[in-house]
Amino acid sequence: MKTILPIFILISFTLSAAAQQNRPDTMKVQQLKDIVVTSRLPQVERRNDKVIFNVQNSILASGSTVWDALRKAPGIQTNENGQVTQGTKSMTVYIDGKQVQMTGEDLTAYLSGLPADNVSRIEIMRTPSAKYDIQGGGIVNIITKKSKAQGFNGTINGAYTQATFGSQTAGGTFNYKQNKLNIYGNYGFSNKSIRRQMNTYTIYQTPDSYSDWRGKRTIDPVNKSHSYQLGLDYDINPRQVFGFRVTGFNSDRNTDSRTITNVFNDHVSVADSTLNTNVRSNSASNNYSFNLNYKLKLDSAGNSLNIDVDYVPYANNSRQYVNALTYIQDKNLNNNFNIFTPSTQRINIWSGKADLTYKIAGKWAMESGIKYTSIASDNLFLYNNVLEGAFSPDDGKSNNFKYTENTAAAYTSISGTLGKWDLQAGLRGEHTRTTGNSITQQLITRRNYLRLFPTLFITYKASEDHVFSFNYNSRMERPAYMQLNPARSYSSPYSFQQGNPALRPAIFRSGELSYTFKQNYTLTASYSKLQDLVSNVTVQDNVSKTFYDTQQNLDNIEDYTLGFMTNLRPTDWWDMNVTIEGAYRKQHSMYTDGYFSSDDYILYLNTTQSFVLSKKHGIKAELSGRYESPVYQGVYHVDRTSDISLGFSKSILKQQGTVKLAFADIFYKNPYKLDIAYLQQRNGMIQKNDTRNVSLSFSYKFGKNTFSSRKRQTASEEERRRAN
Repeated sequence: MKTILPIFILISFTLSAAAQQNRPDTMKVQQLKDIVVTSRLPQVERRNDKVIFNVQNSILASGSTVWDALRKAPGIQTNENGQVTQGTKSMTVYIDGKQVQMTGEDLTAYLSGLPADNVSRIEIMRTPSAKYDIQGGGIVNIITKKSKAQGFNGTINGAYTQATFGSQTAGGTFNYKQNKLNIYGNYGFSNKSIRRQMNTYTIYQTPDSYSDWRGKRTIDPVNKSHSYQLGLDYDINPRQVFGFRVTGFNSDRNTDSRTITNVFNDHVSVADSTLNTNVRSNSASNNYSFNLNYKLKLDSAGNSLNIDVDYVPYANNSRQYVNALTYIQDKNLNNNFNIFTPSTQRINIWSGKADLTYKIAGKWAMESGIKYTSIASDNLFLYNNVLEGAFSPDDGKSNNFKYTENTAAAYTSISGTLGKWDLQAGLRGEHTRTTGNSITQQLITRRNYLRLFPTLFITYKASEDHVFSFNYNSRMERPAYMQLNPARSYSSPYSFQQGNPALRPAIFRSGELSYTFKQNYTLTASYSKLQDLVSNVTVQDNVSKTFYDTQQNLDNIEDYTLGFMTNLRPTDWWDMNVTIEGAYRKQHSMYTDGYFSSDDYILYLNTTQSFVLSKKHGIKAELSGRYESPVYQGVYHVDRTSDISLGFSKSILKQQGTVKLAFADIFYKNPYKLDIAYLQQRNGMIQKNDTRNVSLSFSYKFGKNTFSSRKRQTASEEERRRAN
């Protein structure tokens, strides 16, 4: 941190000086200042119910993928396992109000296949209202660019990124509007290759022995994906609109992994043995969504009825080969572990919902709705020993897991204004029945529960310069389907991953008080409590020297947070956003054979500097810096991370096209490092995810840009995200 900040300030000063040379004279700046302020959106905006990150204004976020753009959104953390979080809250990903029903590596692959140049902004909702599904602690809503004109128009884009390997993205959007008919769509292609390097350690210690396992792992995933959408809206008459939309995602992932593990026994500096493990895997995913929707305007006062019906089929086929050779010092080959584990997952989701918007007494706006969802998931995992090139099935380690879930939901909310007060209150109820059936293990787990989730938003506008707000909500996160699957997936003879069918849904409760001065300086104070958070945990057996990952509900995590955010414009050629958050975290939970508790402080800093280097030639620059302090997540101690990135853009082709050059994570300070030192659990890792890269991108818009296709929030949003 101490070495990074001076460098950041130096780069910022250099760009400022460059912009100063292209600055127009003072008199012209004074005359045009008001016009510039109203015509250029800040990169980050804060509103009562959300924070908005304007991706289209960010040189560093655009030109990459949507997954990379999420990393730039203020307060959002991501990892390569597909987790999107803000502090302790898991964030549910939406696109244009439609929830992305994927988790894990599929979510990473999907968002990595979408060009960020197709995105207008990212909305971050910490406390969503009652009309949203209660899945997840908060919502990240990705809003794509929409054309706005009669006739045919759209955009095309492409980018090349060089890290350890080269990656390419390309895509485009289109919109055709003619009288009552509107047809729209988009397409994105990604060919992404990266290298992850991981160093691990595990110390197995008993009263009679001590063994230190040190591993070096290189992972080379290659992901090729296609994402697409085609939709149609037809105005039957001025009061009725019918529409359908089809979206699809096809992904083919190939991963080669090589691990060398040296074993040091009894504190000896020379390795007693070496384990050489090679893993080759292929995964092909197909995810589709078919939506029919109908809107009826009941009257001219804004009362309306919306109906959505969805069918979502999902399929994943995976094949993994694991070969591990153990060498003993001064001896020949000792053991050969060779397995082949194919697996399939099939998920079918049917859902329907109806939403009614109406008014009471002419000024109170009401929203009410119902929704029903039926889910069926079938997972088959086969374990085969490979002996002299032939497969030998092991039924004891194979598994067939079936899962069904049926949820009925209803909500209502009311909002209105009383003088200087803006009020909104809502209540959502969900009744869920689930059955998890491990056919191989003859284990059936059933759950049946009804939960109510209130929301409240209050805003008091004392004056234009002084606004106070308060909000409260309660939400829930159901485990992903694969987190419930008890099948074991082996990565070596001594390590495996396994789900937990006994997982319970997590409950989130949070409240926030904020004060905004002159519409630009916002102070926040918030409290959140998480119960039964579903978390990955590692368990090591010091006697058998085995190590595995599984899922567990953590007991309680409480955060007390203070935050500050502002947008500044020192001059008409320099924009600045600053976000600061500090939190005090208390947590306690059962873990393995003991009880874990911790109290620590967390600091998050984020700033973005935008410069107009030459207004005449359309040249801009952007410099961003981020810092996250160390933190405990359960028994995991996660080390600090930081990131400094720099980008340039130039308008071409009569300002219809843009070329961008970006340098991400320049000092490579964004690794993922964690350690566990609790009871008899002593292990850790540091993983570098190829975040340092340079990218060159081009985007071009054609046609007019004055009409927006209708946004849909369909019935199947919550369920598709949880598919793996």
